[in-house]
Amino acid sequence: MKSNRREFLKLAAVSAMGIGAARLGFLGDAPAFAESVPTAANFEEGLKAKHWGMAIFTAKMTPEMNAKCRKACHTEHNVPDIAGPKEIKWFWGANFEESFPTEHGHYLSEEIEHRQFPLLCNQCETPMCVKVCPTQATFQRPDGIVMMDFHRCIGCRYCMAGCPYGARSFNFQDPRPFIKSFNPLFPTRMRGVVEKCNFCAERLAIGKLPVCVEAAEGALVFGDLSDEQSDIRKALREHFAIRRKPDAGTSPSVYYIL
Repeated sequence: MKSNRREFLKLAAVSAMGIGAARLGFLGDAPAFAESVPTAANFEEGLKAKHWGMAIFTAKMTPEMNAKCRKACHTEHNVPDIAGPKEIKWFWGANFEESFPTEHGHYLSEEIEHRQFPLLCNQCETPMCVKVCPTQATFQRPDGIVMMDFHRCIGCRYCMAGCPYGARSFNFQDPRPFIKSFNPLFPTRMRGVVEKCNFCAERLAIGKLPVCVEAAEGALVFGDLSDEQSDIRKALREHFAIRRKPDAGTSPSVYYIL
């Protein structure tokens, strides 16, 4: 009885964290390839770190690879496909000038200047979005990941104003009709809610790497920035990397290897 109760409580916690489905496969709208619902045993295999971070080998991130990672991310998290000013984005691409406006490289190599850099939430060590959120809908976990509690979001968009990187999107309309491939293991959102990348916290909880990392074929390195022996620290020791808008004082956890 106690064992069953513990399993129930773990699964309840999953739903509260944002892993539970807004609609489940038995309603008939889940894709055939949907993964099975995690069990309590999956959460005993969760990945843990003191400070999660990402290093990006930008030379490997071709437009095709960016598109592949974007599709994997947006499919995993039920991100609606809306064109124009109401676009919702967790993972996208931009050129050097847009990505690094404070890096004044007036005479960049053409290859760097026209390279497409993948952009996502920087999971800052000192996140301004967390400081300005009046309802704590945006909060930071002990491992550094900045999360969204969609149910607490009141749509004030203070977090969007506070974020120096444009990493947050606002649902001006019901996003559900624009979801091309529904994933029943991640909640859909509603109109009036802000959303963003969460470093695939729901996947880390069951021992899986972020879906973009799995799709990137080695171009994205994910790991514990506090661990000197981690793959990400090794990559940063061996290659020159920059971060977006370092003068903003937020200390991003995403590094770009040029």
